[in-house]
Amino acid sequence: MKRFLTIFICSFLTIFITLLAFNYKVNSNPNIFYQVYLNGKVLGVIESKSELENYIDNKNKQYKDKFNVKKIYAPNGLQIKKIETYKGNTSSVKDIYNKIASTDPFTIKGYQFILKKKDEQENDKDVIIYTLSKDIFNKAVESTISTFVGSDNYKNYVDKTQTEISETGTIIENIYIDDDITVKSINIPVTENIYSDSQNLAKFLVFGNNIETKEYTVKVGDTIEDVAFANQISVEEFLISNPNFSSAKNLLFPGQVVNIGITDPQITVVKEEYSVKDQEKAFSTELKYDSNKVIGDDDVVQEGENGLERITQRVRYTNGQISYVEPISNVELKPTINRIIIKGEKYIPNVGSTKNWLWPTRSGYTISSDYIYRINPITGGRELHAAIDISGTGYGSPIYAVTNGVVSEVSYRYQDGNYVCINHNNGYYTCYAHMSRQAVKVGETVERGHIIGYVGQSGWATGPHLHFEVWVGKPWNGGYRINPWSMYR
Repeated sequence: MKRFLTIFICSFLTIFITLLAFNYKVNSNPNIFYQVYLNGKVLGVIESKSELENYIDNKNKQYKDKFNVKKIYAPNGLQIKKIETYKGNTSSVKDIYNKIASTDPFTIKGYQFILKKKDEQENDKDVIIYTLSKDIFNKAVESTISTFVGSDNYKNYVDKTQTEISETGTIIENIYIDDDITVKSINIPVTENIYSDSQNLAKFLVFGNNIETKEYTVKVGDTIEDVAFANQISVEEFLISNPNFSSAKNLLFPGQVVNIGITDPQITVVKEEYSVKDQEKAFSTELKYDSNKVIGDDDVVQEGENGLERITQRVRYTNGQISYVEPISNVELKPTINRIIIKGEKYIPNVGSTKNWLWPTRSGYTISSDYIYRINPITGGRELHAAIDISGTGYGSPIYAVTNGVVSEVSYRYQDGNYVCINHNNGYYTCYAHMSRQAVKVGETVERGHIIGYVGQSGWATGPHLHFEVWVGKPWNGGYRINPWSMYR
């Protein structure tokens, strides 16, 4: 009996020690959990990473419906790290989700496009665009190009079906986006403005945040140029807002309702054209003096007749506006016949005429910007361009005084570059800007046709041209600018 009891006790102890050792071995292994961080801050510990991810996805059906996506993801600042611990305290997935939802927005997969821009002070002013796909952005860019270039012109350019130039005409040589654009695939917060269709994005690329347009009812006598100017937009902007019009020469009728939209292009669409055109060369009025005639006794001894010339140029357009004109050739097809007036007493008066003003450049010019409201190609700001820009005569070509007067200013301004102003002593002043160099000095009496400087690109200018202003009263000191065309019509 003693022997049996001894064997029983030994067996029991052996089994107990074995079980104790087994339990110790099992409990000596750490537990696998997941620690959750949001923007570097610990939110808690969970048992399953996939459970939290699925919970986030399932709880945000409204964003799936809004953006038409299949999955919703955690915020970009969320990190889930695998940990090993002997402690078993964990948070529920619901508690962690609520902490996340109250702090940062959830995300969806998409693309971020960054358009590198500068403001007027040359500081970075990047434009950031979010889309669900690259295709949305690419289609919006294509639509924006069509807006500024014209859908038919762009299609013919892409399809290589442009009409070749026989004698005169225009052909597009190149179209491109002149911006530094970067793209990357990211998780986009659902609170961002995410474009899910190309049409809305195209509107933003053309109008920026100026999405709202107003309506204007055409009055008797209105032209497209009149309506654009009265509403402080350019003709190009009018045509963009009203694609049913193809040209500024299209007719309007009273009661017609048109759209007035203010563009704020977010990308830079460049079109480069090769142009051959026949252009009338206006005759000049040649003044001759006769000391035997009484002052004011003027005789027209020969009437003038316009000539004709064939002008070949390369013209660069930036978002629909001319930014550079390169003269290539100028061939005379028909000579001009000058009008000749004999004026009494030959001397150079310092009082200019208010009629028969001479054109300030030589022939073969192109008006690259008129007396209009427009977006300044240098600053990007909207303004009245209170002058006419005359391009195409070539860098270094002469600039003429339009009528007699006394040189009142020969100076430099950061926006106008080298400029000259003339007091015509009849209430009018004229100013000539962006010169490569001046050829007169202050106080000098100049006569009509006197060379006062040369065409250049100084100051704020995208290409060589003459910026020509007409002032009533002293420039920048009580005077005001008027449309230069009013002195020629």
